[in-house]
Amino acid sequence: MHNGRRAITFGLSSAVYFNMNTNNLLTNLLRCGQQYMKFSSVTRRYASIAANPADKDNTKPKTGILMLNMGGPTNTSQVHEYLLRIMTDRDMIQLPIQSTLGPWIAKRRTADVQKKYSEIGGGSPILQWTNKQGELLCKKLDEISPETAPHKYYVAFRYADPLTDHTLDRMHDDGVQHTILFSQYPQYSCSTSGSSFNAIYNYYKTRELPSGIKLSIIDRWATHPLLVKTFAERIKDELAHFPSAKRDDVIILFSAHSLPLQVVNRGDSYPAEVGATVALVMQQLNYCNPYSLVWQSKVGPTAWLGPFTDDALKGYVKQGKKNFILVPIAFVNEHIETLHELDIEYCQELAEELGIEMIRRAAAPNDHPIFIDALTDIVVSHLRSKQSVNPKFLTRCPHCINLNCGASKSWYAKICKT
Repeated sequence: MHNGRRAITFGLSSAVYFNMNTNNLLTNLLRCGQQYMKFSSVTRRYASIAANPADKDNTKPKTGILMLNMGGPTNTSQVHEYLLRIMTDRDMIQLPIQSTLGPWIAKRRTADVQKKYSEIGGGSPILQWTNKQGELLCKKLDEISPETAPHKYYVAFRYADPLTDHTLDRMHDDGVQHTILFSQYPQYSCSTSGSSFNAIYNYYKTRELPSGIKLSIIDRWATHPLLVKTFAERIKDELAHFPSAKRDDVIILFSAHSLPLQVVNRGDSYPAEVGATVALVMQQLNYCNPYSLVWQSKVGPTAWLGPFTDDALKGYVKQGKKNFILVPIAFVNEHIETLHELDIEYCQELAEELGIEMIRRAAAPNDHPIFIDALTDIVVSHLRSKQSVNPKFLTRCPHCINLNCGASKSWYAKICKT
């Protein structure tokens, strides 16, 4: 860890970090000289934000596109509540005496995380980007697939507004006939995509699925040609900024969120799917430059999937390399791990420390026209297929230890009528 740069950003890292050996966690807390504190109560406000822009449209949707993601606080005042939801959710994080230790950790981390959000403009832009993507997606769907129109997008975040439960309530009120559960993680991981799907299952455990509603699932799309092309175009945009004499020597570092090795060894498909995306992007680019797949956001004392992005930069600089492009290959919109970790901690602070000549960061897909075409094609292809759910989605990891995951997949197999 260099100058504290590998701080917890509470995206995927928060979930998997606190799944580490809990004895290590408690030992580390005590080693830091911090005493355990008990909070008598924690006030929660699980109210949704005003609405998605789509809610202003009173047209009864035939097809609802539920866009699943982890989310992020839109302002610093929401950071504590965001962390609290993460730290008290046993489906994602298992802690001893969680009802007390979870709020303690959330409170302890709030100021540091608020500072990071302040440095990127005061909050996460992930909702803004998801809304924009949803608007553009549904506009195209209405044109291309009138038989399933009108289409309406909905945003379902795990730990920030709009929360999954409230969005599902809203969809039922709207009378959606066909709901497509569309993961916004191109590469599937039990810690991200799986958590969102489990949250939907948990919602319906205590409710009846309204009659006449059809559910179907888009759980992964790591190798979609237009997603690949979007990343390739983003990289070309950045390569054009380098002097022509040095352009061919620029090292492209594809940076994805890491996972603890214990998660990988259970059979999580995420590393393989990220690698597949990278391979196809480089094929699209005709292997124009040297490249490597690296991993960011490692936290805690346990072993994680590497090499780490910052360590890779250090290693290449020692080899005499001085020009780089960082590519957030597993993220479809900007958020704290692109805007802070990659842009500030690596492209600014670490680059200056290492004496890097030139380093640039490829933008996330965001609202790139080719990416919107990708989303549209993925949904249209799904609508026209006879497969409501991918058999891979219904298969647990070979060494899965999450009983809720098993129950969830059994429920989906029944509901999706496979």
